[in-house]
Amino acid sequence: MVVQVEGRPPGPVRARGGWPGRRGSERAHRLARLDVRYSPYLYVTPFFLLFAIFGIYPLVYTFWVSLHDWDLLGVNPTFIGAQNYTQLMADADFWHSVVNTLGIFVISTVPQLLAALWLANLLNRRLRARTTWRMAVLVPNVTSTAAVAIVFAVLFGREFGMINWALDLVGIDAIDWKANRFAAWTAISAMVDWRWTGYNALIFLAAMQAIPRDLYESASIDGASRARQFWSITVPLLKPTIIFAVIISTIGGLQLFTEPRLFNSGTNAIRGGPLRESQTVTMYMFENAFAPHYNFGYGSAVAWLLFALIAVVAAINVLVLRRLGGGARKGDR
Repeated sequence: MVVQVEGRPPGPVRARGGWPGRRGSERAHRLARLDVRYSPYLYVTPFFLLFAIFGIYPLVYTFWVSLHDWDLLGVNPTFIGAQNYTQLMADADFWHSVVNTLGIFVISTVPQLLAALWLANLLNRRLRARTTWRMAVLVPNVTSTAAVAIVFAVLFGREFGMINWALDLVGIDAIDWKANRFAAWTAISAMVDWRWTGYNALIFLAAMQAIPRDLYESASIDGASRARQFWSITVPLLKPTIIFAVIISTIGGLQLFTEPRLFNSGTNAIRGGPLRESQTVTMYMFENAFAPHYNFGYGSAVAWLLFALIAVVAAINVLVLRRLGGGARKGDR
């Protein structure tokens, strides 16, 4: 409707409070800005809530328990401060388990990641039935850990084990794999490598497939061999993935429990052998926190020192890899 108002040109009638729909448009625009700004935080909130409940709270509670003389079968824990940590620093069995853990970790992780890198590079080539081969490398990882431990315990048996039989063919005396410390590390490391090499290979393979093929084609035109392409193109571009795999392997390797526990059979297998030849830190923690000692406070102190050990070793690994990666780039220049 158009009306003539005295002193004004003719035009549409304006409703009080603004043009029709203008207020609703401003409200919708304001809501859209709030949605863009705060929606991401709302979406990630469930994860942090679950992490706080099942991650941070148990961690803090374990530290609180480590400050007490906490009998798992008792009801009145006594606050003793850092006494558990002081006692742990002078515990020879604890340091024995730390050496075992680090020894098994080094023997298993380094060959495992190198073999996974080589296997991923092989699977990244044009092979027949590539999908079948890629699925096959994951079979050891989905196999029951108990079944793997039983098979490897038979393979590394002292009297009738296939490994000792093969050694006897080349004139080497039989090895008591469970009673010899380094031999036990080797047997357990072989079990770990068999299970996890294929898993890490698939991680490396996924990263390799994201590398542009143009780089390899240009290198081939320049006359670079496959080995040269691998060390000059593949490995440098896989650096973030390698660091990720090293951190994951560090966490898993230093928390090793199932393989050495099942490898050592007997009445007190949690000790890792008669003289604790292959007892890891997690096994020592379990021995103190649960049967036969039921000292939950002492076991919690072991858990916290294991957490510190993992953090330190992971940080050292990352620093070393970054230093090596930086040195390689400078050398290429």
